[in-house]
Amino acid sequence: MSYAIVGFGAVGQALARAFARKNIEVAVASRRAPDALAPQARAIGPTVLPKALQDAIKADAIILAVPFWEHRKVAKAFASWRGKTVIDATNAFGVPVEDLDGLPSSAVIAKAFPGAQFVKGFNHLPAGVLAEDPAITGGRRVVFLSSDDESTTATVAALVERLGYAPVSLGKIAEGGQLVQARDKSWAPLIFQDLFKKDK
Repeated sequence: MSYAIVGFGAVGQALARAFARKNIEVAVASRRAPDALAPQARAIGPTVLPKALQDAIKADAIILAVPFWEHRKVAKAFASWRGKTVIDATNAFGVPVEDLDGLPSSAVIAKAFPGAQFVKGFNHLPAGVLAEDPAITGGRRVVFLSSDDESTTATVAALVERLGYAPVSLGKIAEGGQLVQARDKSWAPLIFQDLFKKDK
């Protein structure tokens, strides 16, 4: 499976470090040209490959690490996202609830990517924490996942494991997924909860 991170700010770079630690190739793209991303990508590691957005999203799995409404620009790249896994690492803090039609923020993003296998993940930790090695003595840092499709959760959980984290499923987006989604100017209960799961 091939991977891409769209958005190369603090969160995108933190995720790129996670891939680099495990020597997993990942494309990175943003509004800036690939040449502009190259110095920071090289500093993170040789498996982090700057690409134009249109090339990056050819990957099988795409992590959205962009400001919330930027997802719409990414979504316009394909009429159908069938066959793609889209991982939503955004937060909608400060976005009025009425602008989301009363839906969870991830449900709004999922509608913009028709056909995609969609999961919420990697969004509950600050970038500085996400950039750290997730392994500690006897345990691993938790990454929460939520999706309306169990097989998609399982696919992304396998990636989370490869990156060295401990995946924890919260169930469907409108149910457990609400625990990791900002609403207006309030953070959900599990946002910023830096938890570790003990290894067996």
